[in-house]
Amino acid sequence: TVGGTVAWLVDQTEPIKNTFTYGDINITLSETDTGDNDGDLNTNEYIMVPGDDVSKDPVVTVQAGSESNWLFIQLSKSANFDDFMTYDIADGWILLDGEENVYYQEVTKLSEEQQFRVIKDNIVTVKEDVTKQMLNSLTEETFPTLTITAFAVQRANIESASDAWALVE
Repeated sequence: TVGGTVAWLVDQTEPIKNTFTYGDINITLSETDTGDNDGDLNTNEYIMVPGDDVSKDPVVTVQAGSESNWLFIQLSKSANFDDFMTYDIADGWILLDGEENVYYQEVTKLSEEQQFRVIKDNIVTVKEDVTKQMLNSLTEETFPTLTITAFAVQRANIESASDAWALVE
């Protein structure tokens, strides 16, 4: 009897592990506190003097590592705001078609945080034609207000700023 040994050739690759994580968008909206002693950094009170410029410096920050996004600001004014105050939007913001108070920018993913000013030159101006009578007629409920809110929506797979804004609404 003759015995034999059979040797098979065998090979194996190193495994490839695919891990699927997620992207994220993180934004903040901040402003210098006026020291109005209300304990709330998100509310500020200003004194109106006809013709004066009021320093107002809201900034939207897109945190480092955030995905590319459509960045929006929405400015909501009280019904009487335009009777007393005026301002311009900072450079770089584009008025969204069909909206009166919504602006956007396209933000590309970067490794560092990005900041976007909201108000041009950080100035809101009290109109010169505001009178003492107009000011004296105001009550706490009727003081002019300007409220700013920021939103961010992923840019991947969203064709336009209008499509992204529809997701916010």
